[in-house]
Formats: sequence, C-alpha cells, structure tokens
Amino acid sequence: MSLDPLAILTAFGLIFLAELPDKTMFASLAMGTRMRPLYVWFGTSTAFIVHVVIAVGAGSLLGLLPGMLVKLVSAALFAFGAFVLLRSGGDDEDEEGGGKTVTGFWPVYGTAFTAVFISEWGDLTQITTANLAATNGWLSTAIGSAAALMSVSALALLVGRFIARRVPLKTVQRIGAVCMAGLAIWTLVEAFTG
Repeated sequence: MSLDPLAILTAFGLIFLAELPDKTMFASLAMGTRMRPLYVWFGTSTAFIVHVVIAVGAGSLLGLLPGMLVKLVSAALFAFGAFVLLRSGGDDEDEEGGGKTVTGFWPVYGTAFTAVFISEWGDLTQITTANLAATNGWLSTAIGSAAALMSVSALALLVGRFIARRVPLKTVQRIGAVCMAGLAIWTLVEAFTG
C-alpha cells in the first residue's frame, strides 16, 4: 500500500482528460449558474469520491487474477476507452436553461450529489479507474482519480464557459483517446514481454 507518484499522475491525467468532455462537466457548469458553486462542488466531489471507492474496489478484485490476464483485460479496457472517446460526438450542448435558483447548502449539495452519482455509473472514468487500480495499485489510483474528478468539477464551476468557448471538446477527446490507445499498446507489450 505504497504511494507511487507516477501512478498518481497517470490516473490524474487520464481521468482528467476523460472527464473534461463528459456531460458531468456540463452538469456542474449548469448547476453552478443556478446554485452556489462551492455547494455544487461539495456535492459533486462527494459523489465522485464514492464512485472512485467503488471503482477501486472493483479494480482491486481484478488485481487478484493472474498477471497476464489482468494486463490483457487492462489493454482491452484502455482500447475500449480510446474507442469510446474517438466515437463520442463531443456534445457541445449547453444545459443552461432558465431554471429557478436553488439556495441553501443541503438542497444544493443533494442536487449536485444525486446528479453526479446517478450519471457516473458505468462511466468511462469509472471503468478507467477500476482498470488502473488493477494494474497500478488502489491507493495511488484513488488519489489521482479523485483529484482529477474534483479538479474537473472545480474547473467547470470556475472557468467552464471559457473552456467551452476556447478549447474544442473534440480536441480534448482526441488527446484522451491517443493516451488511452498508447496505454493499451504499452500494456499489451508488458503482457507479452514481462
């Protein structure tokens, strides 16, 4: 149960790139326009942490399998992640509607938590976190993944409009896909040479 700085950075980078074009970022942005951003961030962050714990637990179970099998499954999951990122359309939908402002910590927290908790089940970032936990250790993966998810939520709340106008989501998706494809190839090479 040691901390591996490279595993933390790997998890952070992959999860950050995978979550940036995700609808959860846009949900955070939309909620932040109608609710107190700090309360939204607490709600989304708590939901992300719960999902990271679930994903890391699943990945730790995968880690009990024979090494070569884990690497082959990991390579397949990374390849699948690259495929999903390349295939997704970079939805630029703006979920800003003329909604009523919600105030108070618990109503905002509950709304943000529920929105993210429900939408993240089976999400690419959850699958990637489980995959990384199986190969890179649960603690480093959990720290990197949770930090990335919480950072994306904060980024959406602070400068989401700027990013949506200046950085094409398709570009972010392609960078994430290339990284995942590279990790799939690297993991396959490790499986057959290690």
